[in-house]
Amino acid sequence: MSIKIYSTPTCGYCTMAKKYFDSKNISYDDVDVSTDRNAAAEMVSKSGQRGVPVIDINGSIIVGFDKDKIDSLI
Repeated sequence: MSIKIYSTPTCGYCTMAKKYFDSKNISYDDVDVSTDRNAAAEMVSKSGQRGVPVIDINGSIIVGFDKDKIDSLI
């Protein structure tokens, strides 16, 4: 399973999403879009959104922290 979380250090929902994955012992790549312009552009390209978190689970995009949608994909 491939999971990428596009986030920023100051985003509360990003922190909640990462803690949720940690609580389930699921590994993910955390991409800080506040310091990586290419990753930010990639995130907008995938989601059409500038807000974080954007979570990519095997190519399925979730905007925001949506536990039900995350659970349906993992």
